[in-house]
Amino acid sequence: MSKKILFLKHIAIEGPGSMELFFKKVGFVTETLDLSAGDEAPKSARSFAAVVSLGGPMNVYEEEKYPFLKKEDVFIKKVLQANIPFLGICLGSQLLAKASGAKVVKSPVPEIGLFDISLIGHGYQDILFKNIYSPFKVFQWHEDMSEIARDALWLSTSVACPHQAFRVQGKAYGFQFHIEIDRAMIIAWMKEYWKLNDVLDCEKARNILSQYDQAQPQLCQIAEQIYNNFASLINTKN
Repeated sequence: MSKKILFLKHIAIEGPGSMELFFKKVGFVTETLDLSAGDEAPKSARSFAAVVSLGGPMNVYEEEKYPFLKKEDVFIKKVLQANIPFLGICLGSQLLAKASGAKVVKSPVPEIGLFDISLIGHGYQDILFKNIYSPFKVFQWHEDMSEIARDALWLSTSVACPHQAFRVQGKAYGFQFHIEIDRAMIIAWMKEYWKLNDVLDCEKARNILSQYDQAQPQLCQIAEQIYNNFASLINTKN
């Protein structure tokens, strides 16, 4: 069985973060491709134990502006056909939704910062949320939201953005929220996406970082549990 996990990046500053550190620690090999820098999605998915598609500022339908999105759509469909464990984070979840036949729309409310989300329905029994107690706090940075495909299971929700997590075809998951982040990544995103010489943006940044510092132990505990659950899914033979 392969022990390699593939991470797909869409912009240099949105990498695998704590997820890569965890999987290396428990014995997996990782490979990271930056599609925005010209790396090509593999022709086949079958040599990987799992695939993780990360975040990015682009919309899934901007394929003319970002041609790698179209190629990634083809690759994700191959992952689904091969029943390889898949996790899409933020943009990655939206790409999974699109590959599964669902639309991606504007979120009712853009979310940036820390928010509570709740498990619903199948989420309470799903392996990926084993030992996760609802509601729980997550870090968000998005304006779009996936619809739920007809054959997908809706797993979690929030007041501001109803579609937070879903599962399709048994082993493919989409998370609208970020579990992989750390403080340095958040600061890098703020510098890239905001004008920190602007008084309002600067104040927002201080508030979010303060909230993150307070919640950081809880966020790390949740992330590590989900990583453990995903590792269990990867190690399941069928």
